[in-house]
Amino acid sequence: MYAAISPSKDETPTPKPIIVDGRARLSFVADADGMTRLDDLFQRDPQRILFPNPPKDDITQAVIVTTSGGLVGGDQISVEIETGEHAQALVMAQAAEKIYRSAGADSQINVRLEAAPSSWLEYLPQETILFDGARLRRSTAIDVAEGGRLLAGEMMVFGRLGHGEQFRFGSAHDGWEVSQNGHLVWADALHLKDDIAAVTSKPACFDSAVAAATGVYIGVDAEQHLTTARDIFAARDTTTLTGATFVNGVLVMRWLGRDAFALRNDFGAFWCAFRNQVAELPAALPRLWNM
Repeated sequence: MYAAISPSKDETPTPKPIIVDGRARLSFVADADGMTRLDDLFQRDPQRILFPNPPKDDITQAVIVTTSGGLVGGDQISVEIETGEHAQALVMAQAAEKIYRSAGADSQINVRLEAAPSSWLEYLPQETILFDGARLRRSTAIDVAEGGRLLAGEMMVFGRLGHGEQFRFGSAHDGWEVSQNGHLVWADALHLKDDIAAVTSKPACFDSAVAAATGVYIGVDAEQHLTTARDIFAARDTTTLTGATFVNGVLVMRWLGRDAFALRNDFGAFWCAFRNQVAELPAALPRLWNM
């Protein structure tokens, strides 16, 4: 005789949370004809890399996609990009990165960018949207060899503004480390925690801004392009606060705005003008930027 016995409620196993550990790694090299080619590629869910056909007068492009649609507490993703000697590439994100409310653990994003001598690398993610209660810890580590050039940026939006939601509590840590030839030359971090709305509303802090962005340019000509950056800012009529400074070999640009969409447009317009004036590349962004 057999009897089927169902487990009691206390014996029912608790489902384990699904923790994301996504990775994207790619490197580019220049072949004998000077054409930039993909050298190495690794991708693990939810990270995927697409290679759209760039305009014929532009450089090699790659697009990073987060197929999960966003990150929750405990999820982590890493991005590693390298350009070999004489290679030129632009790597961007397919869409905004959403950081959902967390029950306690941080969502982690780790970015590492390396540019070899005589190479050009652009890292152009779209905005990171922090839901109310989100917890984000992001680090961006950059190493540029002598003669290499690199332009990178990040945008952050404080809340799901289209839904009337603000980023009032949680945490956000956004850290940068820039090295040249393996030696650290600049470090910076934004750290927000607990009652974030009280901090962002203060005139001496964010003065009620709902979005912020940082851009860095590293190259032998970085100091001379401080004027270039300031001129581009001055030429645009906008309510977004902007500024540029040169620190220890690194050109640093900042944006702060009460209108997230306006800041995004200003960020993109600056990128177009800067890459054109500094590297003689088309004053245009990939088509995905406007989709």
